[in-house]
Amino acid sequence: MHKLPLGPLYYEFSRHNELRLRIAPGDSVQIETEDAFSGQIRTDEDRRDKTAKPYGNPQTGPIWVEGAQPGDTLAVTIDTIEPRSGQCATRTSDPKRLLEWLGDDCPHGTHVCPIRDGQIHWSDEISIPYTPMFGCIGTAPDTGVPTTGPAGPHGGNMDIIETCPGNIVYLPVFVEGAYLYLGDVHAAMGHGELTASGLEMPAISTITVNLVKNQQISSPRIESPQEIMAIATGAPVERSIAQAYALLILWMEEQYSWNRWKAYDLLTHVGQISIGYYDGGAVGAKVAKQYLNV
Repeated sequence: MHKLPLGPLYYEFSRHNELRLRIAPGDSVQIETEDAFSGQIRTDEDRRDKTAKPYGNPQTGPIWVEGAQPGDTLAVTIDTIEPRSGQCATRTSDPKRLLEWLGDDCPHGTHVCPIRDGQIHWSDEISIPYTPMFGCIGTAPDTGVPTTGPAGPHGGNMDIIETCPGNIVYLPVFVEGAYLYLGDVHAAMGHGELTASGLEMPAISTITVNLVKNQQISSPRIESPQEIMAIATGAPVERSIAQAYALLILWMEEQYSWNRWKAYDLLTHVGQISIGYYDGGAVGAKVAKQYLNV
């Protein structure tokens, strides 16, 4: 088991950053990550200070995967995600840019919640099940340097709740070594991440990284024991929904020998979608495995 402690925080998925760890396919890594607020919110009185740390969603990495070459695919199994401080935090920000129907008098809503016994204690009356996931996971592209703001074909800030323990995240490899980054862990998050903040937490997670040689994918995929999911990103979100379903259909054709038009028909009736941050346009289209091998 490799261990990757908290170190430099990166706010971009770059092939130019100094490597933190080298691993072989099949290796497991225990990795520490900071929360999306860069550690600035630990109590209800704390405030996000963007003059000191202007960017969000810091990443731990990069991790070099031996043998990874452009055209390969990383298969990252998320084994465990545990809170590093026993709590999580969220905040409400001004909704007027996108939720103008609510008015412009939103109070500052920094809110720290203890995590105990598998529950997030949101208030004295309400507990939310602890259902952790990675908001950000991605590899480094071969051109450009995307920030941790948007998602893209490399992964990035997808905020898809299925990026969770027990599932495998498939990521394209664009450069030698892949340069894997992870961060922005949420203790829980609703579909759409309405306030642009999940229940953010510093975490200690365990992942296992495998390599699929000579299998090129155009965008991330997620596989759970029960279903497969294709990810599309970008606005408008209705375009991402259509693209995600198209990518899922092509996956069904490629790997499960489905006729694409039969799959198109089937997904009309049994397909489901998962929405990341609603202003970011990350969408997962998924289908239960019970329909695949028929």
